[in-house]
Amino acid sequence: MKKRVISALLAVGLFSATAQALTLDEARSQGRVGETLSGYVAPISQDKETLALVERINKARTESYQQLADRNNIAVDDVARMAGQKLVERAKPGDYVQGINGKWLKKP
Repeated sequence: MKKRVISALLAVGLFSATAQALTLDEARSQGRVGETLSGYVAPISQDKETLALVERINKARTESYQQLADRNNIAVDDVARMAGQKLVERAKPGDYVQGINGKWLKKP
């Protein structure tokens, strides 16, 4: 009985941690990440949660860019740069974007 209760508590704890995971929209609105012209999100905050999110998002983007590159017979870096241009242009007011000079700018 005790083992079942402990297992249930652990399962609830794991579910809660997953449900509370930081989303990209939350990180953007909190100024923790920004879009870059390279097509990838970059951390502004260096905390563990933000860095894990950046890694997860960029991994998914890399896979997506590779699929598009393969389908269209172009270099994956070209796909990433095209996406980066669009992502920076479409950033919401208040979101951070990285300029050509590498400095972070808050989108007006």
